[in-house]
Amino acid sequence: MYVSTSTPITIIGAGLAGCEAAWQAARAGCAVTLYEMKPQRFSEAHQSAGLAELVCSNSLRGAGMNNAVGCLKEELRRCGTLFMEAADATAVPAGGALAVDREAFSNYITECIENHPLIELRRQELSGIPAEGSVIIASGPLTSAALSAEIARLTGAEHLYFYDAIAPIIEAESIDFSIAWRASRYGRGGDDYVNCPLDRDQYMAFVAALKEAEKVPGRDFEKIIHFEGCMPVEEMAARGELTLAFGPMKPVGLPDPRTGREPFAVLQLRQDNLHATLYNMVGFQTKLTYPEQRRIFRTIPGLQEARFARLGSMHRNTFINAPRCLHNGLQFKQDPRLFFAGQITGVEGYVESAATGLLAGLCVAGRQKGLPLPLPPGTTALGALLHHLSASSPEDFQPMNVNYGLFPPLEGKRKKRSERRLAMAERALTEIVPWWQKVASIFP
Repeated sequence: MYVSTSTPITIIGAGLAGCEAAWQAARAGCAVTLYEMKPQRFSEAHQSAGLAELVCSNSLRGAGMNNAVGCLKEELRRCGTLFMEAADATAVPAGGALAVDREAFSNYITECIENHPLIELRRQELSGIPAEGSVIIASGPLTSAALSAEIARLTGAEHLYFYDAIAPIIEAESIDFSIAWRASRYGRGGDDYVNCPLDRDQYMAFVAALKEAEKVPGRDFEKIIHFEGCMPVEEMAARGELTLAFGPMKPVGLPDPRTGREPFAVLQLRQDNLHATLYNMVGFQTKLTYPEQRRIFRTIPGLQEARFARLGSMHRNTFINAPRCLHNGLQFKQDPRLFFAGQITGVEGYVESAATGLLAGLCVAGRQKGLPLPLPPGTTALGALLHHLSASSPEDFQPMNVNYGLFPPLEGKRKKRSERRLAMAERALTEIVPWWQKVASIFP
């Protein structure tokens, strides 16, 4: 039975971080009031009224331990997060990655939040920060103008920001499978991707078209700074003719079944929903105008008649200078009532956002109950993320995905890169267990 006599915790934003924070705080026995402005008001990128909406992709990235995000997901799974519970329940085939049916994923989390007796969901925009009580600001990378102004006033400085680009989604029935074929690179993970081949001439013409295409202009008062992990395809093309061929269009390990040879370049499409009716253009984030997207992307062999369920777009992502503003428990230095979670803290990625939601929810619950919360060891992916947010140089701070470069080095004999990563993951997963046991003993 859920019982709470404490003043409700206010959480602003019901994205991945806000929902996870609400879930963890409620699980710890705290009452929560969760504010979400949809459907009264939508940001430039959101389309659904559901909570925890995935915007630019259905992929939660690599599942293996050779990638730090795989380690982070496993930590979140072992900590019993709502995020991983929903992801595992709504997963779709994606080779060596974890991808979900976005609508089912959102519905799963929405239902859990709406039905929790200690969580009150209020569908309204909160443009100011409450003057009393504990507050988690998880308003996301598209924080509204009014709330952004309030956060800027609190932090005492203008926001840092960058632009994030969204990849198009194509209807599966419109793909020409006499040209395209299903396969994963090197045959790993089954036939989870659709591959569209380009020979050298087709590729060079495609790159030339990207360079010359009309783009959506940035607003005069905003400086455009792209996050390297989500670079628009036309920006990559502008860096050199072969940049795409060595990047998202790399053909290695994908022989064309018609010829038995690897093509010069390949566009990969990844399944975007459970029914396999929609496919995401992998690595094709873009800020091209809609007419140009239709014209140029239909020059790719196999996509001549492509129907786009969603075209690519670009939107502003806002984040605070976390090392300047936050303690290592995501607590605001100038006001201990306030905590931040999600991409607004300066983490990048869905998984990382959910991870900060977990930590913020636990930290604010500990404060609410007067129980100090031990922070995860720095050798874990959770701890490495916190260290990035609290200990990076404020002068150089930029959004970051979790990666093994954030982990402390291994002791002992030097290992090969692949062995080193697996050893870091093993160390992290070993040390996350006793930390979580301590947390569980605090909130029985």
